[in-house]
Amino acid sequence: MGLISFAAFTLLVAVIAWWSTRKTDETSSDGYFLGGRSLTGPVIAGSLLLTNLSTEQIVGMNGVSFRDGIPIMAYEVLAAIAMVFTAFVLLPKYLKSGIATVPQFLEDRYGKSTKTIVSLLFLLGYAISMLPTVLYSGALAINTMFDIPEMLGTGPKATLWITVWAIGIIGSIYAIFGGLKAVAVSDSINAVGLIVGGSLIPIFGLMKIGDGNVFKGLKTLTTALPEKFDIIGGPDSDVPFLTLFTGMIIVNFYYWGTNQAIIQRALGAKNLKEGQKGLLLAAFVKILGPFIVVLPGIIAFYLFNGDLANADEAYPMVVKAVLPLAFIGFFAAVLFGAILSSFNSALNSSVTLFGLDFYKEYINKDATEKQVVKAGKTFGIVLALFSMAIAPLLYGVQGGVFTYLQELNGTHSVPILAIVVVGIFTKRVSSKAANIAILFSAIVYLLLLYVVRPMCIESGAYFPHFLHLMGALFVLVVIIMFVVSKFYPRETDYLQEYSKQVDITPWKFLKPVGYAVVAAVIGLYIYLS
Repeated sequence: MGLISFAAFTLLVAVIAWWSTRKTDETSSDGYFLGGRSLTGPVIAGSLLLTNLSTEQIVGMNGVSFRDGIPIMAYEVLAAIAMVFTAFVLLPKYLKSGIATVPQFLEDRYGKSTKTIVSLLFLLGYAISMLPTVLYSGALAINTMFDIPEMLGTGPKATLWITVWAIGIIGSIYAIFGGLKAVAVSDSINAVGLIVGGSLIPIFGLMKIGDGNVFKGLKTLTTALPEKFDIIGGPDSDVPFLTLFTGMIIVNFYYWGTNQAIIQRALGAKNLKEGQKGLLLAAFVKILGPFIVVLPGIIAFYLFNGDLANADEAYPMVVKAVLPLAFIGFFAAVLFGAILSSFNSALNSSVTLFGLDFYKEYINKDATEKQVVKAGKTFGIVLALFSMAIAPLLYGVQGGVFTYLQELNGTHSVPILAIVVVGIFTKRVSSKAANIAILFSAIVYLLLLYVVRPMCIESGAYFPHFLHLMGALFVLVVIIMFVVSKFYPRETDYLQEYSKQVDITPWKFLKPVGYAVVAAVIGLYIYLS
């Protein structure tokens, strides 16, 4: 029964995605990469949420909350403020330029060399961190939930290789041959399923703890594990409270405002109003995120007495323990959709970056639209194979897969956010300043985190939390940009031109809705502190 409902729901999503995209011109770059600039607010919101809410998030964050408790919710809740900032400040600038990629905006602002460096950073980030972690965490969830190693008679690591490749191949077909609209439509359907299915896990978990009563279960959980509900977190916490004002801001503002895999959904908006609606609708839902991506980890700690060999298995173990058998097939299909969503979204963005920013720019300047799309698809296949080959190597990574992903992302999130923000708010900061800042930031961050930190740990010396490190580096990068520009400024002031690709009239309810989101986030922190 579970397998039938799994297959039926997965097939239904594929058929609807095909039907919705059959008239989109996939041979043009606008049609393939931006869904023909036709996406509406609800579709953008659904796609944003599901691109973000995947197994590296659900499995990874619940793994951290199993170990550390509720402070990890900062990644979810502060995302709402970052989306408000993007809706107010960044999206109007992007849509005014009529761009398909963030690096294209940087080319307009700084020049071709900056665009190339940033595109390369994005591609390396997707290849080494995002794509492999999505595949690894998804495969781990499915293997644990359905006892696949037992079913196949293979060990956990061998089974991981099989599942990773199965997910990777299906995800690649969606992303490479369907384009952005197919990805966005399937995302929206799966987003509803994931929010419904994801909400059932903590509800059934609390019912199990409270003998059928959710509120009794919650009271039992908070009474038995008060330390897990301390929002401030101790000095050894994965997210110390002060990091909310340093690296946590950078992580979220980068992710929701400049990360190509995310912002591409909003760049495909029919107009600015629809893009802003989509971002703010997603922001409201994001505030409820901890219920799905943090609470089940604490429930797992209670149910299994804190005794799991791999914290990343907390979520799939809870699903197996609390979800009635009738729901397993549906939930597996939704989870499978979430895995595909994040994987194919990052892959689609990689294809976009390569096709527009490398192939058309350096390899074949006279390429037709059709040739650009074809080259992007070929690159997507190579990248997919590479990520499938390295994903199983993440098995049992120290600190959990979510922390691994966030740490590695600092290599590109700090410099990219810095040059985008400085580029928007200044007129004379130069290309040379941006390029020096990017290279300085990436090299220094990697050296500090992967060379200096192990030496400090070994000698017992203090080393700052990686989020504090990101915050300090961000400030330093901005200073470097201004100092270099003092000696090598732009020859002329930067003036942004309106491309007239889409209408950029703001949504009339932007301010009240945006302020309400920010107030809700602050209120939640005050309530839990």
